[in-house]
Amino acid sequence: MNKYEIIIYWSDEDQAYIAEVPELQGCIAHGSTQESALTSVKEAIELWIDTAKEFGDPVPPPKGRRLMLA
Repeated sequence: MNKYEIIIYWSDEDQAYIAEVPELQGCIAHGSTQESALTSVKEAIELWIDTAKEFGDPVPPPKGRRLMLA
């Protein structure tokens, strides 16, 4: 399992919880609950890494933090 930092916060503009992975540029997901945003962003992390590998782009090593809720 990857250990990338995930930040989850409520967005009034989107009316959803947003989950961002700061170490993976553009890796973001959303959900109606914190749990659904977390589930979605875990899938997004895997897709981000798979795509980077497919195109020969570097995949930064995780810093080791896992979850922050705001």
